[in-house]
Order: sequence, then structure tokens, then C-alpha cells
Amino acid sequence: MCTVLQISRSTYYYEAKQKPDETVLVTEIIRIFKESRCNYGTRKIKVDLKKAGIIASRRKIGRIMKQEGLVSKYTVAQFRPHVDKCNESKATNLVNREFDNQPQYNVVVSDLTYVRVGRSWNYICLLIDLFNREIIGYSAGKNKDAALVSKAFARVNVNLNNINIFHTDRGNEFKNKLLDETLEAFDIKRSLSMKGCPYDNAVAEASFKIIKTEFVKHNTFETLEELHYELADYVNWFNKLRIHSSLDYLTPAEYRINTLKKVV
Repeated sequence: MCTVLQISRSTYYYEAKQKPDETVLVTEIIRIFKESRCNYGTRKIKVDLKKAGIIASRRKIGRIMKQEGLVSKYTVAQFRPHVDKCNESKATNLVNREFDNQPQYNVVVSDLTYVRVGRSWNYICLLIDLFNREIIGYSAGKNKDAALVSKAFARVNVNLNNINIFHTDRGNEFKNKLLDETLEAFDIKRSLSMKGCPYDNAVAEASFKIIKTEFVKHNTFETLEELHYELADYVNWFNKLRIHSSLDYLTPAEYRINTLKKVV
């Protein structure tokens, strides 16, 4: 038929291919992007589209995002290498950058960051389980101190005796008698990063990059109570709905359920 109609075979095969409905694709990309709270880029949108039975290349997704004015909150994360220096504390680095394949609650990492509330700075603290990158404890307050860290521990919904190692950087808020007493009471081992080396606490650093980009930079809080409410809502979304590339594009909750099923 191509010979009779005097058209090339390549033209026939090109036209014969079944193309996905562009309108449906655009609608789905916009939906996924908005449900991600404007955080997902082409890679994660492609994964969610595949779950919905739609196959599209990252290039095409990127073109549609540009066309629809969908700009992710993310920029490329950058760290400058630091020269390792001698530890100033007797506590050693028990984790030793072994962040993957950790059992549940074996290693919990933490960090703090500042948040603008009204006309002053407040702070949030998160406790993250290396097992599935789930936020298992969090707190917000006016002061960057050990009390804020202790409040985050108070929100953990499991027996604190299950936690084996607590790993952080060498900030003063983590070097305090109050926190030492908490860790000692539940027999939790202390682990500290090398001074001036963010790579030793890379998961906490990366998680707080996410928090700052998705939660802190694009929100305004008038009161500490409002910050508490919005932080609780974000943590719930982060744990139950946000897919993570480090977890094969599962949510922390999905990864926990799937992994523990295999163990049982």
C-alpha cells in the first residue's frame, strides 16, 4: 500500500503509532505536581505517571511543565568538601557514613533549622530513622537548645529503648546534660560527626535541604502555634504521601510496611 500510495514506510509507521492523549497527560502532570505541593521534578512525576498507567519521557514531562509554568521548588544541592579535623569530644562516629540498609530504629539522625515566625526566628528539630527516612519525632520552639531536641524525643510514638544509636553533628544543642540524661535513661548510644564535615551526617543534611525547600522557604508563620500545626501537617504528608527516590520511589510508610512484611 505504501508503494501504491507513493509514501515511505517510515511515514506509515510514524502515523500508525498510538499516541497518548496529550490533554490527559497534561492534566495528570498538573495533578501530580500540585499534590506534591509543587516539589516533584520530572523524575518523580514520571514514576507517578507510570503508576497511573501512563508512560512518558522525562523530556516530554519537562516540556509540558515548562509549557504550563510548573516550576519545582528545588535547586541543585551543593556541598563543598571540608577537611576532616580532630574530634573535640570523646564520642566517636559510630555510624561511619553507613546510612543504607539499617534496621528499623537502629540509627536515628537529627538536626535543627531556623524558621521565620512573625518578626523573630524560631527553630524546628526532626528525628529521622535511617531505616526508611521517616520522621519519627519533631518539635518547634523559640530556642535552639537541648530542650527542643528532648521535645522531639517526647513525640516519638515507639519505645525509646528500641533506638540503638543517636547520630548528630557537633552543635551545642546536642551537647547538654539534659539530652545526655535522656539518652542514658533509654540506653541510646551517642554518635557524632567529624567537626566541619556535613558528609558524616548526610541524610540529616539532605532531609533538611528538603524541609527548607518544601516547607520553610515558601510558607509564612504568624505564630508559633501556626508553625506547630503546619509542621504536623507537613510531617504527615512527608511520611505517608511523599515518594522518595532513595526508597525506590515509595513513601516511608509504604517502605516500612513492605519491608516488615518480608521479615515476618
